[in-house]
Amino acid sequence: MMKSLFFLLLVAVANAKRFQRCEWAHKLKDSGMDGYRDVSLADWVCLTKWESDYDTMKTHHNNDGSTDFGIFQINNRWWCNDKIMSFRNGCQINYLLSDDVTVAINCAKRVVTDPQGIAAWYGWRNHCQGRDLTPYLDGCGL
Repeated sequence: MMKSLFFLLLVAVANAKRFQRCEWAHKLKDSGMDGYRDVSLADWVCLTKWESDYDTMKTHHNNDGSTDFGIFQINNRWWCNDKIMSFRNGCQINYLLSDDVTVAINCAKRVVTDPQGIAAWYGWRNHCQGRDLTPYLDGCGL
């Protein structure tokens, strides 16, 4: 039993990725996030800095029993199915933590199409909204 648990932990750690700020900014730009739904690239970089510190394996357990997953902290109550809690599954995904951020980026695009837009994320509202975000792209060559 302990060997199995240890193996699963090793697999999870092996799939983890914490992006560097500029590396992540380039990935977002290459994925069409710059200007998507009028959200700037700097807004996306700032949001993910405060939500996950650019960590693909980040999880956060909320007081309502839901969990936020991954680099965008996608919530299982509304946006994904983690086989524990899912009421809406708005992104139509079984969310798995992974360093392949394609699914997370596509889901973030879906989230931002809702009426709240990027304000759906507390990290953006509390740390990015109405602020100078140029430092998030400084030195990235974008």
